[in-house]
Amino acid sequence: MHIQQVEVVTRVSIADRPNSDKDSSVQIDSWLRKVGETQDKVAFAELFKWFAPKIKMYGLKRFNDQSLAMDLVQETMTLVWRKATLFNRSKGNASGWIFTVMRNHSFDMLRKIQTNKEDTISEDLWPLYDKQVETNSVDFLENKNLEKALMLLPLPQRIVIEGLYVQGLTQQELSEQLAEPIGTIKSRLRLALTKLRQEYEHE
Repeated sequence: MHIQQVEVVTRVSIADRPNSDKDSSVQIDSWLRKVGETQDKVAFAELFKWFAPKIKMYGLKRFNDQSLAMDLVQETMTLVWRKATLFNRSKGNASGWIFTVMRNHSFDMLRKIQTNKEDTISEDLWPLYDKQVETNSVDFLENKNLEKALMLLPLPQRIVIEGLYVQGLTQQELSEQLAEPIGTIKSRLRLALTKLRQEYEHE
């Protein structure tokens, strides 16, 4: 469901508005329960108005980026809409549940951002190889300058580069093959690519 498509056809009266922390918790629980049980759009709109500013503030502190903060708002509230049936009042209140959804998604976003940074480093490296070869059909590992640069890498980093770019393994496959955590593979790849870029830029 696209958040933008939610249409509020009625308004909650002033009498229905929470006027204390306790009342707020009860009202928020009620809104989330209605969303879970009947996909009540009015209740969802109230949840959105209540939580969107708080989630945005959290996103700005987390990412320091307006666009990413708004993405966090949209994705969190979309997940709330889809997963509201999973809310269990006996395990905590609705606010805690929604903020947990928010934090979990923010971690997912951070992982994607880190992966994209590593991919960008990798993609930026290939033009450096293109300057060293005469045709696109020449495999970059046949380039003497690259082979020399690879030999300067610590063995663990060189193994990662060769596994990913020579053997064509994915990071997950290499992680399993080397019995190393995926985070270790990513870290070695990042360090290796940075080192290789530095070597080529200094030539």
